[in-house]
Amino acid sequence: MKISVSTPDKFVPHSDAIEVVSRQMLEAYAIENYRQEKMSLGRVAEHLELTVDEAHAIRKDQKVPLNYNEEDLARGRRTIEMFLKK
Repeated sequence: MKISVSTPDKFVPHSDAIEVVSRQMLEAYAIENYRQEKMSLGRVAEHLELTVDEAHAIRKDQKVPLNYNEEDLARGRRTIEMFLKK
């Protein structure tokens, strides 16, 4: 899907190329969806054609907290325990 967005020229610095602004808007969209828990970090990475580590870096730069709770921690511990028993 392709989405077009119009913004008045006065809100875009003249030094920024259209590609830079487009990328910033795409990243903002993906990170906001992550913040609202509508998109996983893996999906953010896929959407932005990045690695998960690169998506983590953007999340961190934007000061967005990691969506990770006690249930996620418990699930991770169970997975580790399962592999250690083998």
